[in-house]
Amino acid sequence: MSKQTYRVCFCFRRRFKLAVAEAPEEIKGFFNRYSENGLMSADHLRRFLIEVQKQENATLEDAQAAINSLHELKHLNILHHHKGQSLNLETFFKYLFGDINPPVDLQCGVHHDMSAPLSHYFIYTGHNSYLTGNQLSSDCSDVPIIHALQRGVRVIELDIWPNSNKDGIEVLHGRTLTTPVELIKCLRSIKEHAFTASDYPVVITLEDHLTPDLQAKVAEMVTSTFGDILFCPDSDCLKEFPSPESLKKRIIISTKPPKEYMSAAVPKDAQEGDSLNGKTASDEEAWGKEVPHLKGPASGNDKEEPEEDEDDEEDPDEGLNRSQKSLAPEYRRLIAIHAGKPKGGMSECLKVDPEKVRRLSLSEQQLEKVAETRGTDIVRFTQRNILRVYPKGTRITSSNYNPLIGWMHGAQMVAFNMQGFGRSLWLMHGMFKSNGGCGYVKKPDFLLKSGPNNEVFDPRAKLPVKKTLKVRIYMGEGWYYDFRHTHFDQYSPPDFYTRVGIAGVPADVVMKKTKTLEDNWIPVWNEEFEFQLTVPELAMLRLEVHEYDMSEKDDFGGQTCLPVSEIRSGIRAVPLHDREGKKYNNVKLLVHFDFV
Repeated sequence: MSKQTYRVCFCFRRRFKLAVAEAPEEIKGFFNRYSENGLMSADHLRRFLIEVQKQENATLEDAQAAINSLHELKHLNILHHHKGQSLNLETFFKYLFGDINPPVDLQCGVHHDMSAPLSHYFIYTGHNSYLTGNQLSSDCSDVPIIHALQRGVRVIELDIWPNSNKDGIEVLHGRTLTTPVELIKCLRSIKEHAFTASDYPVVITLEDHLTPDLQAKVAEMVTSTFGDILFCPDSDCLKEFPSPESLKKRIIISTKPPKEYMSAAVPKDAQEGDSLNGKTASDEEAWGKEVPHLKGPASGNDKEEPEEDEDDEEDPDEGLNRSQKSLAPEYRRLIAIHAGKPKGGMSECLKVDPEKVRRLSLSEQQLEKVAETRGTDIVRFTQRNILRVYPKGTRITSSNYNPLIGWMHGAQMVAFNMQGFGRSLWLMHGMFKSNGGCGYVKKPDFLLKSGPNNEVFDPRAKLPVKKTLKVRIYMGEGWYYDFRHTHFDQYSPPDFYTRVGIAGVPADVVMKKTKTLEDNWIPVWNEEFEFQLTVPELAMLRLEVHEYDMSEKDDFGGQTCLPVSEIRSGIRAVPLHDREGKKYNNVKLLVHFDFV
C-alpha cells in the first residue's frame, strides 16, 4: 500500500470513527435493538428497513444488497468478518450516512401517471433562458440553455428579434443592453441536449418581434433543425392538450400571433429607461432574500417593466386583423400551444372554452392581484388550459419570486430565472426532485377536479390539518472536507445551526431553527420539529445550515429543499447543496422523518 493510499485510508478511518463517536444515543440504540452480539445480519437489517425505515416491501435480498454495497470498506477493516455478511456499528452508521440512503429516491424513476393532458402537470420552466446573468446587460448565450436542459428544465424561453441588418434572427432581451446570440445556435443546442436529463417533451416559448419574412425564416430553421421530433398539431387549435407520454422526445413550439411589427432598433436611452424604471438592485444576502409570504394582499405600488406578455392581445382566432393576415402560414403551422390574452379584461382571459385550449401568461404581480378576488377562477382555468407565470420586470438582477404563488393556483409553467440563485430557486429545484426528476410533476387531484356543484379548490380557504411531519435533525458532517479550514472562522471550528421549515400554502409556511453548537465540525443537534400540514401535496421541507458569526452576517453552510410528498420515512442521509444548487461532495445531515 502506497504512503498516499495509507494516508487516505487513515484519514477516512479517523474521520468516520469521529462521526461514530459523535453519534446520538438513539442511533446506537437502533443498532443494539436490531443486532446480536454487535453484528447486524441481513435479516436484522431487513427488520430495521421494515420497522424503522417504513420500507414495507423490503426483502432479504434488498438488505443483503445494502450490506454488499459497503464491500469496498473491507480493506479498511471497517467491515466485520464473516465474509462481509454482517454490519458492525461503524458500517451500520456508514450505511445510514451513505448515498444509498437518500430522503427522496430518484432511483424509483418516473412514477406519476404521464398519460393525462399537459395541463395536468407542473412543468419545469425557465424565463429568459438565454441570459447568462442580469436582465439588463449580461451576455446572451446557448450555454445557460444547455445547463437548464441538463438539469431537467422542460420549457425554454427565447426572445427573437431581427438582427441589425434585418435579414436574420437573434435572441436577446429586447430594449436592453444584452448582447445577442444567433437563434440557430440556440435551436441546435436545444436539439443536442433536450433529452439528456429526461425523455419528456421540451416546450420552446417564443417571444416574437419579427416581420412576416423573418417568421418564415424561423419556420424554416425550426423545421430543418428538429425535423421529425417537432410536434405539429393536425388542427389550428387543440381541443385538449396531448399527454407527456405521447410527446416523449418531441419538441413543442408555443407562441402567440405577433402584433404589428415593432423595430428592434430602440434608442439607447429608451432601452435603459424601460428596464430600470429608475431603480437599482438592492444588495441581497449571499444566499438570497427570504422567500416572501403570500399571506397579505399583493402590493400595488411596485411598478414593473411591461413585458410583451402583459399587454392585452387579441385571441388568435378573433377576426382577421392585419397582423394575422401577414403572419407567415408555415410559421403559424408550427404553433402547437397558442398563447395570448383575449380582449375584455381578466374575466375574458380566464374564460374556459370547451372547444379549444390555450396558454395565458401573467406576471407574478398580476397573478397575486387576480388571486385576491378570482382565485378559484384561476384554478378552474388551469384544469384545462396552461397558465405561465413570469417574474416582474424590476427583477433586473435575475432574482425570483415564491413559486407557490403559481402552484397553489394550478399554474403549470412557473417561469424562473435559472441563473438567479437564491432561496426561491431552491424551492424550484426541490419541486422537480419529484417524479424521478423528469421535469413533469402531476398536479394534486384537488387542483384537477370539480365538486358536485362545480366548486374547485380555493387557495384561500382555511383547511384542517391533513398530515403531520416530524423531523429530527440528528447531526451533520462533511464541512471539514468540502470547505477550507479557515472558511468559517480563522482560528476556531465553526458554530453551526440548522434552519428547518416548510414552504407551501400560507397556512403551512413556517421556519424554525436548532440551537447553535460552538466549535464543532461535526455538530450533533438531536432536535425534533413538528409540522402540521393542511396541504401536504404542495409542501416542501426547507433545510439550511448556517454558521453563526457574532460580528458579521452568518456564513452559508448548505441547503436543500425536499418535496414532502416524496420524502421517505425513517433515518435518511440528506445531501446539502451550495447556493447554485450543486451537491457538495461530503456535506450531509442525518435526519429522521416520521409522518403521523
